[in-house]
Amino acid sequence: MTRILAIVLKSSRVLQWIAGASLVFLMVLTICDVLLRTMFSAIPHAAGFDFLRSWIKPIPGTYELVGFAGGIAIGLAMPFTSWVRGHVFVDTFLTPLPKRVQMGIHITTRLMSAGLFLLLGWNLIRFGLDLRASGEVSLTLQLPFYPIAFGLALASFVQVVVLLCDIVISLRGGHE
Repeated sequence: MTRILAIVLKSSRVLQWIAGASLVFLMVLTICDVLLRTMFSAIPHAAGFDFLRSWIKPIPGTYELVGFAGGIAIGLAMPFTSWVRGHVFVDTFLTPLPKRVQMGIHITTRLMSAGLFLLLGWNLIRFGLDLRASGEVSLTLQLPFYPIAFGLALASFVQVVVLLCDIVISLRGGHE
């Protein structure tokens, strides 16, 4: 069982690194686009500056790329965040309850969440297959949408396994 937990942790970390790289890409792209837009608008319209206007201009497709990168950053970071219990917990109502009841609620909520993410992953696969079959692409850059849907489906399935592992860790006494 320890080996399975290690594999799930490593998978979550890989997804987290991809999400982090996506976030860095998103930030750099946005900064470069804003700077180029500012420089583009600052170049005078005089005839002698046309050569500058030809290569200093906003990055085409920034809006699409930011949307893709944002989806990747949020979706792929979720399993590792759940693994390290980085989400906000409001335990005001659970603290006064007996430990056995707290554990029952913990297991129930994890099972319900796992079911939700299983459903989400399945529907993302179906949606990705529909996008691939229809040839749906982004407007400016003509990038296909289906790889993002499949990546988010993968992250959803890893999230299911993380939630089930959280139950196992809790039953072993690994969480407070």
